[in-house]
Amino acid sequence: MERHILSILVENKSGVLSRVVGLVSRRGYNIESLSVGPTEDENLSRITMIVPTESASFEQLTKQLNKLVCVYKVVEMDKGDAIVRELVLIKVAVAAEKRNEVIEIANVFRAKVVDVGRASITIEATGDEHKLSGLENLLRAYGIKEITRTGKIAMKRSVHN
Repeated sequence: MERHILSILVENKSGVLSRVVGLVSRRGYNIESLSVGPTEDENLSRITMIVPTESASFEQLTKQLNKLVCVYKVVEMDKGDAIVRELVLIKVAVAAEKRNEVIEIANVFRAKVVDVGRASITIEATGDEHKLSGLENLLRAYGIKEITRTGKIAMKRSVHN
């Protein structure tokens, strides 16, 4: 099963996300990742969705999405032609004497320390899923108290001439 990245330009109105997600779920597709945000036009929002499915049924899904009145444009992002990123916040349970080790790991991954408590440190990182998973795996040895990841966002790369 292939993972398809969809960029869906929709009306920036109440209920639109529900209609789009409802269509996808009613057709039996799983949404692996979902992110929604405003665009450069205040009347439009962009939904970025990762849907694992076969190519033939994926084409049918895009046709059905395009039929929704609230949908302006549906584009599949080609993995090789797209910049795909997500954000992670990781709260690590770490004693004061081990903090430097955790901060050094964060630095290697170009992550930022965004909060420090008596018994924990919170790290923010952005990147592709492999980078973020690598960071998470290294920090597990120290004890992850909490973790949250955003959905993926994607944008086509610039054409280089």
